[in-house]
Amino acid sequence: MAIVSAGLFKHPTRSTGIAGVGLLGTFTYCHTYKINRVSFSSSIPSSYYCHATLSTTMEEVKSTFDADEAAVLVNKLRKTFNSGKTKSYEWRISQLESISKMVDEKEKEIIEALYEDLSKPQLEAYLSEILMVKSSSKLALKELKQWMIPKTAATSLASYPSSAEIVSEPLGVVLVISTWNFPFSLSLEPIIGAIAAGNAVVLKPSEIAPATSSLLSRLLGEYMDQSAIIVVEGAVAETSALLEQKWDKIFFTGGARVGRIVMAAAAKNLTPVTLELGGKCPAVVDSNVNLQVASRRIVAGKWVCNNGQACIGVDYIITTKEFAPKLIEALVSVVEEIFGRDPMESKERSCIINSFHFSRLVNLLDEDKVSDKIVFGGQRDGSQLQIAPTILLDVPEDSLIMQEEIFGPLLPIMTVERLEDSFAMINRKPKPLAAYLFSDDEQIEREFVQNVYAGGMAINDTILQVTVPSLPFGGVGESGMGAYHGKFSFDAFSHKKAVLYRSFAGNLRQGTRLTRQKNKSKSKPYSVETYLKLFLLYSDGLKTESMRTDPLDEGYGCPLFPYVMGKGK
Repeated sequence: MAIVSAGLFKHPTRSTGIAGVGLLGTFTYCHTYKINRVSFSSSIPSSYYCHATLSTTMEEVKSTFDADEAAVLVNKLRKTFNSGKTKSYEWRISQLESISKMVDEKEKEIIEALYEDLSKPQLEAYLSEILMVKSSSKLALKELKQWMIPKTAATSLASYPSSAEIVSEPLGVVLVISTWNFPFSLSLEPIIGAIAAGNAVVLKPSEIAPATSSLLSRLLGEYMDQSAIIVVEGAVAETSALLEQKWDKIFFTGGARVGRIVMAAAAKNLTPVTLELGGKCPAVVDSNVNLQVASRRIVAGKWVCNNGQACIGVDYIITTKEFAPKLIEALVSVVEEIFGRDPMESKERSCIINSFHFSRLVNLLDEDKVSDKIVFGGQRDGSQLQIAPTILLDVPEDSLIMQEEIFGPLLPIMTVERLEDSFAMINRKPKPLAAYLFSDDEQIEREFVQNVYAGGMAINDTILQVTVPSLPFGGVGESGMGAYHGKFSFDAFSHKKAVLYRSFAGNLRQGTRLTRQKNKSKSKPYSVETYLKLFLLYSDGLKTESMRTDPLDEGYGCPLFPYVMGKGK
């Protein structure tokens, strides 16, 4: 399969081709891009150009990847899966090791692609993208054997003698549709879970981050098993063709609007979905906090984290009217400390991903009832797709900036009389992916956890909850469904199959004695009489008025008696 797509361009205008991964004979997917030269003040080679600062549009010239081609691709992956190849422990380990090796050997290229797409600073790219993937693959390699072991389940007297277990089996052929804001880690994190669970995978990376998309296509083709792991690049047409197919699971990361489209397409085939969406993630700040520490952690969770373009980033703050001026002063101080007196000149911030999102954010700022609420920042430069860290105070709740997810460097601060009033303000909105509280009051902490609805929470910090592999990461309601990270990723791509084991000795007749079937325990067996008395004692739900009191009566007082005695039909 040949894929021609956006690559690492070295000429102002060109049509570029990159070999993709796959099993199809051939198909060609072409894009022509016109881009403007930009200057980099970094170690990134000057011959590369930043897709994130393009001033013109991307024009699709030709695409032959349609529903028919997608169907061929899925069928060939299904043949691979049905062969049992992906189910073996050895195959799973080999692919996870290949991901670790790929990240180690291609770290420089990954950082360059992330800079090209988002102007993402090198340290941020390493911490938020590369290190996350390394940690996830390392954990999966360490724990996979334990994850795969069937889990023993307790049985009931109704099935005695028996044993039971829960078997984790792969779902089959799965589709992963990733997003642009963390285009490397949010592509590979779910793939690690899918591989660990033993599935065949198609990855559709985001076309909005074309350099990373092209790199993923090339690297996964080089390092991974091409018969079971395929990358399909493209835009709406290619995604639509993929969504027409029958999958065993679809994992989507993105916005709620497209999430609804994905879910509707999945419903046609009763395909289960995991939707990792977003929402307006609030941070409630009490007046009793260590203000310097709290301010640093809020700035990290808002502007240091991809310049506000993160689904778990702080979307808005709620604090008391009395405390708001102190909080604003502290936040401004930290911003200037990290990004300088003129943050627009800082090289430590990612750029806005493209002109569409830049215009969207400017419109939020320029709304009539919002523009006069700016208390810090507000500068913007369309040629560089940069907006300064901006703080707004008490914008109307019905303004656009408080109705939709901001996904950018704008931070409204809302004030209330009592901190507890913030809970109602949060719950009036759709449930967010994350919610944060800064307080030194344990009672407030308990009330926040109990009364605020969100996919996840962090108390006295921001965003760090996603780095804890023992915690599930996922939304609720409008912010998504399903969860992953750590073993939760393995579970997201597994079916938990219930298995009950019995022997023929379980078909009781008078005079037989029972033994434990599965583990052949040497505990003293029950007699038929004892077994039936216990059964009746613990089976009140099965009794009727016509039942005899004597469990050995040939009238069969218990409705199940003829069956356990071997006389039922």
